[in-house]
Amino acid sequence: MDDRVSLTAQIDAAYRQHGHIVLRRARRLLGNEQEAREILQDVFASLLGEPGQFDGKGPLVSWLYGATTHACLNRIRDQKNRLRLLDTHVAPMQQESEAPGAERALLRRELLAQLPGDLAQVAVHYYADEMTHEEIARVMGCSRRHVGNLLERLKAALSEQMREGSSSP
Repeated sequence: MDDRVSLTAQIDAAYRQHGHIVLRRARRLLGNEQEAREILQDVFASLLGEPGQFDGKGPLVSWLYGATTHACLNRIRDQKNRLRLLDTHVAPMQQESEAPGAERALLRRELLAQLPGDLAQVAVHYYADEMTHEEIARVMGCSRRHVGNLLERLKAALSEQMREGSSSP
């Protein structure tokens, strides 16, 4: 029982110290305050439910950053089906730079939802966060070479999506 109380106190302290980082990250990726707050709660509730997720090998803030990114990408993928139901007209990908801000954000989220998890994660870190290969490798827990390979696969996947998007009516 004392261990559980101690764990709860530690997670409460982590929430108070690092919660703003999780919230800021979720806001940036989701573009929605309410969903960002839900992710904030989900990340810390997950840590409370399964404290072994954080192995203590690196700083807690790095783990929280990665967990938040994963949670947001999962949320974006879940929204993919809802976007189809809305039958929203989105400008062709080639005209993305001409699209209004909200429409561009919707397009980016839709593209992320179509990517495999590792490619979506590297896309966010590279393009949205403007991280270097070395920084991405550190956050993702892999080698710089693997990051380079992921970026190559990402570029190929995006090119394929653009070809498919330009051939549809």
